[in-house]
Amino acid sequence: MFQSSEIYGGLRSAYDYGPMGVELKRNLMNEWWTSMVHSREDIYGLDASIIMHPKVWRSSGHLANFTDPLVDCQVCQERFRADKAPKLAEGEDAPITLGDKGRAKAALAKLHEAGHEHIERKGKQLFGAKAGDRGYVCPNCGSPYLSAERDFNGMFRTSLGAVDPMAQVIAAVKASVAEGGDDKAIRKAVDAALEESAVYLRPETAQGMFVQFLNVQQSMAAKIPFGIAQMGKSFRNEVTVEHFIFRSCEFEQMEMEWFCEPGTGREWLEYWKETRMKWWQSIGLSADKLRLREHESSELAHYSDGTFDVEYDFPWGWDELEGIASRTNYDLNAHAEGSNKKLVYTDPEKDNPETGKKGWRYVPHVVEPAAGATRGMLAVLCAAYDEEPGDESGKGARTVLRLHPRLAPVKAAVLPLVRKQGMPETARKIADAFFAAGVNAKLDMQHAIGRRYARHDEIGTPYCITVDGQTAEDDTVTIRYRDDRRQERIKVEAAVDEVRRALREGRE
Repeated sequence: MFQSSEIYGGLRSAYDYGPMGVELKRNLMNEWWTSMVHSREDIYGLDASIIMHPKVWRSSGHLANFTDPLVDCQVCQERFRADKAPKLAEGEDAPITLGDKGRAKAALAKLHEAGHEHIERKGKQLFGAKAGDRGYVCPNCGSPYLSAERDFNGMFRTSLGAVDPMAQVIAAVKASVAEGGDDKAIRKAVDAALEESAVYLRPETAQGMFVQFLNVQQSMAAKIPFGIAQMGKSFRNEVTVEHFIFRSCEFEQMEMEWFCEPGTGREWLEYWKETRMKWWQSIGLSADKLRLREHESSELAHYSDGTFDVEYDFPWGWDELEGIASRTNYDLNAHAEGSNKKLVYTDPEKDNPETGKKGWRYVPHVVEPAAGATRGMLAVLCAAYDEEPGDESGKGARTVLRLHPRLAPVKAAVLPLVRKQGMPETARKIADAFFAAGVNAKLDMQHAIGRRYARHDEIGTPYCITVDGQTAEDDTVTIRYRDDRRQERIKVEAAVDEVRRALREGRE
């Protein structure tokens, strides 16, 4: 992964996925799609538009509720989300750490000027501050001296159509001034002008599945319970971006909405908790690095009556990998009211539990497993990365990426030992056989064989097929296994089948 626009100094919280990164991300998302859609008969795929009608976000509650408490540090000027700040109990010591002595001196002078004469400096640190009743401090410098919290909507707003929104704003300001409007009236006119042509980049993929619920259900003659799955990009105007690609403004999600009968939501929540934990383990994350954390009532989103996070033990600690939420029937009810359309399901085989009449019509409840593809990719990389020290002299040391074979960007490397004696030609035929079989293989002839092995260990290639002098004699090649460096002789025609069988079984 590379910093976006790196030659121009980079863009914060934006990353480009290079040749190996894009393959790894695609493979991870393909594994999710295979498990959710291709391996089941009760989940259907969808690819909804990133830009949707603005009324979708008004009905869903995102325009009113998709806000974060925003705070400015009065010492280092860092802007951050209050709910993501480090926690400190009231009265606890809160040392402040600046970048260097010069900044610490300047900050000390400002604090003394503001009446905090008890603060003292030692090097680039300031001492004497105590945490206040807010229970948190600045994540950048540790300061408890903070501005008031204010709401910040995390949705990206843009405009759709030929009208220049700035021209609309200017016209609205001029009209308000001409009418003698005060600051409040001018701001209201500006907001109205912007809202007239406003659309939003989706902050989640879920809403597209709710507004297309009936179309999918009717076109596929789907019977409840069933699911709608979607993968794709989402956008959040995050104030606090952290841990590389873990929290960024542009990211990819893998979400599924499971529509079920009223009263069965908790049962299905338990089912998807277990199913999703097993899936993360199936792609190489160890059970002792995964846990389920139930949301406390104060954490629950406005639409949920129960949510669990699948958390992974990242290098910085436990953090969210996937959310599994019981969303009740909130979303379908909200969009039914906002669109004036009935979003109901009719089950002709069941009696209405209230009236006893045949043909139960109801608004389904929903359980949502929502995973982060980019977060998942980061977890997979953290789990797979390994450094082997070798012997006492360092011989045999290597860096190896122990990716699950199906996630590996390159599944097999085909390596002619030398560039002569017909070895490159034989290697090319083997590589072509892999391509024809749909296995992403790489013909690699650069550098000595040891360096090529090391290169493929580093990018996680699980199998290396080496063509050598013996190949011409008995039509065999050497297959080398990444994790234990074990080598075997196999027939040339068996190479593709051996790798495909290992990939199906998920073994190295």
